[in-house]
Amino acid sequence: MFTSVLMIEKALTSADVEFVTTLHGDESVAFHVLLQPRGDQADRLLRAIDDVALGELDEAVRERETPEGQAAKPFGERALEVSLQALRVTGSEADGRLIEDHPLDALRAMVEETGADEVIVLTDPHYVEEFFHRDWASRARHKVGVPVLKLFSHSKE
Repeated sequence: MFTSVLMIEKALTSADVEFVTTLHGDESVAFHVLLQPRGDQADRLLRAIDDVALGELDEAVRERETPEGQAAKPFGERALEVSLQALRVTGSEADGRLIEDHPLDALRAMVEETGADEVIVLTDPHYVEEFFHRDWASRARHKVGVPVLKLFSHSKE
């Protein structure tokens, strides 16, 4: 069985699930999902710049409404459960946990704990961080010792 650590920041869409579960053809895959709610990952200004770069001006204006810190935890727990259920429906094994601090340390620990074959980072585009190679995937490539695949999530169903 192929083992993937899947790092996400929001609930997987059906398109995301189809994408990650078909990456390895007919081979069985076990997913170990790490979710850090978007509110904890980057500051409001960087998220607003990303929204503007994507042409989503309405989203940039609403960044203030994004839950952060402890307020984001219930949303994160629900997003994780929805994502795990969606992966299991496809026949994949799936477990996961929320990340509250230090996402790359949690990622490295999960890779070591599970003996993962790869890491998949599936997030919205974060142009500022990606430009400076400060996004999760760029930084993980130097820390985890397995291949890291960067994919962009599908925002809408």
